[in-house]
Amino acid sequence: MKNIFLFCDAGMSTSLLVSKMRESAKVHNVDVEIQALPFGKSFEIIQNNKADCILLGPQIKFLLKDIEEKCEKHNIPLDVVNSIAYGTMNGEKVLKQAIKMIKANQNK
Repeated sequence: MKNIFLFCDAGMSTSLLVSKMRESAKVHNVDVEIQALPFGKSFEIIQNNKADCILLGPQIKFLLKDIEEKCEKHNIPLDVVNSIAYGTMNGEKVLKQAIKMIKANQNK
């Protein structure tokens, strides 16, 4: 099972997107655990090496540089959720983005 974390300002705006991602994972039989959390929890998740992939909500993309080095140190792929997929709550597209990141990281 792979662990995907989405971080936003308070962890609430990504909750609906996470629900959509879980629905898509279930339909496609993808074994993942997906959680939405406030950005303040990101350092704990990274430090404890609990993530296989981290995505930031578009509204906090300005914080990308704040955690980029920490993610690299722990070999955790990091990106910002595609803003169109986020705005349309396209869980399948965001799930594909995360899976692609995880696979690319495994092939390094």
